[in-house]
Amino acid sequence: MRKAVCILSGVLLLFMSCSHKIDNPFFSEFDTPFGTPAFDKIKDEHYLPAFKAGLEQDSLEVIAVADNPAEPTFANTIEALEGTGEMLSRVSSVFYNMLESNTNDSLQNIAKTVAPLLSKHSDDILMNAKLFQRVKAVYDQKDQLGLNPEQMKLLEKNYKEFVRGGANLDDSRKTELRKINEELSVLSLKFGDNILAEDNAFELVIENPSDLAGLPQSVITAASETATERGKSGKWVFTLQAPSIWPFLQYSERRDLREKIFKAYASRGNHDNDLDNKVILTRIAALRLQRANLLGYATHADFILEENMAKNPAAVYNLLDQLWQPALKRSQNEAKDLQKMLTKEAKNLRLKPWDWFYYTEKLRKEKYDLDDEALRPYFDLEKVRNGAFDVATKLWGITFTERTDIPKYHDDVKVFEVKEADGSHIGILYVDYFPRASKGGGAWMSNFREQKRKDGKNIAPIIVNVYNFTKPTSDKPSLLTLDEVETLFHEFGHALHGLFSNCSYKKISGTNVSRDFVEVPSQIMENWATHPEVMKSYAKHYQTGEPIPDELIEKIKKSERFNMGFISLEYLAASILDMNWHTITQPETDAITFEDQAMAKIGLIPEIIPRYKSYYFRHIFAGGYSAGYYAYIWAEVLDADAFQAFEEKGLFDQATAKSFRDNILSKGGAEDPMVLYKRFRGSEPKIDALLERRGLK
Repeated sequence: MRKAVCILSGVLLLFMSCSHKIDNPFFSEFDTPFGTPAFDKIKDEHYLPAFKAGLEQDSLEVIAVADNPAEPTFANTIEALEGTGEMLSRVSSVFYNMLESNTNDSLQNIAKTVAPLLSKHSDDILMNAKLFQRVKAVYDQKDQLGLNPEQMKLLEKNYKEFVRGGANLDDSRKTELRKINEELSVLSLKFGDNILAEDNAFELVIENPSDLAGLPQSVITAASETATERGKSGKWVFTLQAPSIWPFLQYSERRDLREKIFKAYASRGNHDNDLDNKVILTRIAALRLQRANLLGYATHADFILEENMAKNPAAVYNLLDQLWQPALKRSQNEAKDLQKMLTKEAKNLRLKPWDWFYYTEKLRKEKYDLDDEALRPYFDLEKVRNGAFDVATKLWGITFTERTDIPKYHDDVKVFEVKEADGSHIGILYVDYFPRASKGGGAWMSNFREQKRKDGKNIAPIIVNVYNFTKPTSDKPSLLTLDEVETLFHEFGHALHGLFSNCSYKKISGTNVSRDFVEVPSQIMENWATHPEVMKSYAKHYQTGEPIPDELIEKIKKSERFNMGFISLEYLAASILDMNWHTITQPETDAITFEDQAMAKIGLIPEIIPRYKSYYFRHIFAGGYSAGYYAYIWAEVLDADAFQAFEEKGLFDQATAKSFRDNILSKGGAEDPMVLYKRFRGSEPKIDALLERRGLK
């Protein structure tokens, strides 16, 4: 049967290749070092033909599995399914990474064309009755098959995907589910495209030098260079990209301009124009509820959380509620302190959200004699990156070697080969650091190829870390804020999770774990970023090479809990907003009223807004975090507890590091995450370490 599939696939590829008469790099394995994407050959016009051929090839391969006349077995059904769709995976992984980090109108149009095709293809597989009967036959005898834990997890995951994908529905409901999935795929794309367009559309143009009052010279220089790039030489341009807006809000003395840029940021997707997201997001929430009901769940959150560590909405709300009141109380006290500072300058003014960053920075300076600009000279991007690499080397002996012979998708990108201590290959890591109009906001880890085994051979992972850091200027390298340093270590933790994967099956390798467990490897790495011993090794002045002074490190440690009420509250508010949207039992049509009522109910103070308001909440309406944004704080409970193991045994204790790699980083989703965690730590985590860390006890 496999031979027949190969023949059919070969005929198809030959036909597609001849008919299109283009040298399409997706039609075969990439002829590059380690099979990395052939970015020097890939063109926009290659994607759509490759998608269509990949979809056709995968369909033929899946049909061959479904039509196999032999009795269903783990090998000829579950493993056979796992081996399908290689070409589709190859083009999808490259395309969707480019759509997020190096997009253009052509790619966005292709995405709109492909989204319903992929939705239909997925539904065709999951609703294939003959195929499901084979999967179910294997699942029903799972306890008699002698499967190892990884095989058992793959079987269970496949079976659940079919059930959760509508395999048990009658034909009428399958048709309804197909329509829902197709519409959701298009709406989610539109939501994300709108936010990117809004981000790129706004400019705060300053012509008078006096309007730059309070801004550090590095921020002024960056704004001047942005203006020149945009054809506004001699002026200063500030944007909604993170390295531009946040320093402006921290330091600008012009309250009216702070208000202008903050309101532009906080109103993205809410302008009642063709980029407005309010109708889109209410429709997405309603469709998700409809789908959950079709599949037998009360809400979308119930549907999602069944597969997470939390299991149900009550568990999530329980965690968030434990944190909300302490965070609210602390933020109220912080607001009072900031109001006092504002009152000294203008008695009749009330603290507003666009004031928080400015007066917080002034208060930090007053209380701890510390501000971001004093730290930046010690956080040269390349030194910070090498510091993160050095931590991994000390923990696991791995090394990072820059490769200049591997094609890149943008000049800003750097590529590293990752090796074991003995020199054997682990994988490839791309890093992409700076903002641009073609890149979405934020920071993330993704992959161009997931680790797996094929025919007994390990297929190494190809990982990418994407950021939006402060760009170098004409006279300075990229100098990071402390928050950006922690972000670099965070995403590097995700990269290690993908790189260290040691699984047989792609579907459960690397970061293919429950949403509320995937942040554990990333968040634990942040602990090393700010540890004094580690910081001394990488935080060196970009001009003098002198290590960061002990007194600055001490100030950082003393200020760790500073502004923690705000940091906690804005995040928790967004997490609760996410849960509220996804625990609705009736469709909502007014996004503004829904959000306002949700925030009023929990008592969010007017000086703080949720980290993400509904109409630009990409994580949940254009990403994979619906009913899952709580995952960061859930994972922080685990990472705070897990890092204590290193503090107890030693920051670079080899036995502890090996246990963390063997039981967490290498296992992917091969076993239940709590089983893996307890195997490493010896017991379930407690919330105490998190409350202590955030000063919320």
